[in-house]
Amino acid sequence: MLWSSLINAAWNTSYHVRVLKSGSNEVRASWLTTRRLRVHAIILAICLWSSFVWIFSNPGLVGRNGVLKGADFLHFYTLGIVAQEHRGADLYNMSAQSSLALEHVPQAGRLLFVPLYGPQVSLLFAPLANFSYPWALLIWELFNVTVYCLCCYAIWRTCANLRGEGATVFVLALAYPAFFHLLAWGQTSAIALACCTLAYLELRAGRLFSAGLTLGCLAFKPQLGLAAAFVLLLSREWRVIGGAVLAGAAQLGAGWLYHGTPVMRDYWEHVVNVRNVMSQLEPRPYQMHGLRSFWAMLVPFPQLAFWLYVITALLVLIAALRGWKSEAQLQVKFGVLLFATVLVSPHVTIYDLTILASAFLLLSDWALAICGPEKRKLALLLYLCYALPLLGPLSHWTHLQLSVLAMVGLIWVLRRVTKSTTVRLPQAAAVI
Repeated sequence: MLWSSLINAAWNTSYHVRVLKSGSNEVRASWLTTRRLRVHAIILAICLWSSFVWIFSNPGLVGRNGVLKGADFLHFYTLGIVAQEHRGADLYNMSAQSSLALEHVPQAGRLLFVPLYGPQVSLLFAPLANFSYPWALLIWELFNVTVYCLCCYAIWRTCANLRGEGATVFVLALAYPAFFHLLAWGQTSAIALACCTLAYLELRAGRLFSAGLTLGCLAFKPQLGLAAAFVLLLSREWRVIGGAVLAGAAQLGAGWLYHGTPVMRDYWEHVVNVRNVMSQLEPRPYQMHGLRSFWAMLVPFPQLAFWLYVITALLVLIAALRGWKSEAQLQVKFGVLLFATVLVSPHVTIYDLTILASAFLLLSDWALAICGPEKRKLALLLYLCYALPLLGPLSHWTHLQLSVLAMVGLIWVLRRVTKSTTVRLPQAAAVI
């Protein structure tokens, strides 16, 4: 049921149940066939989207689960109202925003959202404030679906080895759990996916400055830019860095010009003191899928958990840096960078895993060209990285987020595979 299993899907379609020989050892091909993949994905898609329809089909703005439809979107909708009404002083006032949201969407009740987005985000949602909440939510959901589909299609078109698996890719994209949560909560991660997708396409075309511009657009979610900043700075990718700095500065500058200097001071103060509001920012820690939340749930001592996060995040960053400097193909380097982005981010929720849609496609396409027994290990880890976020709620009781272990394992195996295996060069890659 997983993107990752595309690796074995084409493999088993071509060779069915062939046996790989490595020295005197025989390794059977994976049991995952194309037919099983599609069946798994269809079942998963039916389960996810039937629940979505059931919840959202309730009359009114409150779903059958008792939660406001597109609950997180209410925060962005309120930010848009703040910008439209030039109420910059309320941009980082939690209580004032709660009252404003209650005034415009009384069915929601009094909800509190931690205001941490840059002031430029309010400008993005200002046009939607012209509509009622239901219409604004519908427009935003359609926007998310369109962006997600275009990004998946754009990356798939560059994957020569997946070209014949269009139907399987489509079903797996539809069943991707992060995409489901993106729409269920009305979040903004589709924009982050667009930034990452465009950055890859620009890097692939050799347009480094343009790639930096698209990466810099992640300034609205700065935690998703930490890994890229570390890798690019230490790799001395100055043209990419220049574009990223320019785009990020332009975003913040727009918010500054519109709302004024006091708002920027409020923004930086909230960013610097973010650790003081983490409990409010993450009311569902079992839905978090990064190293910080992994250690916070597993280790009952906050200081120790924090330093374990710092140490392991640094190790992941070093692995990503070495991979970026290696002779590996760009699709592998970028895939590793995206997984590192998720792992080291201090705040990453299940809907933020949407940015990994590109990584699953890129790494699956590359893995199809691998010759050797390591192929099965990579297939299994990609499978687990896709599936295990579904089991996130179990960590509420087990305190062990298995998805994080799978992502760390994937990065480790990719480092080994790029060094030790032979890769068949794919046919001419598609150019968009």
